[in-house]
Amino acid sequence: MQPVNQQLRVGDLIVNRTTRKVTRAGQSITLLPREYQILEYLLLNTNQLITKTMLLENVGGFSFDPKTSIVQTHVSRLRTKLDKPFAYDLIKAVRGSGYLINDDH
Repeated sequence: MQPVNQQLRVGDLIVNRTTRKVTRAGQSITLLPREYQILEYLLLNTNQLITKTMLLENVGGFSFDPKTSIVQTHVSRLRTKLDKPFAYDLIKAVRGSGYLINDDH
């Protein structure tokens, strides 16, 4: 069994999976549980397009309804906390497809 990477990082964003502490550019960011789960899933799949369906299927607690906008709502809140206060965005929305997290700016 492989050890779990306790720290996930993209650019200046660091997530400690043990403590669930999230920082960007040294600033602590408070996330709601669902926001954290989405971020963790995105980070585990850095540089890969993640669809709304993938989030619905792989992030706990969502009832699977492909027509719901709940995923977009949570991702929007997450982007407001992680991207808006900083110089560049880490989470990119790919119109009509899904989301991507990377350090390309």
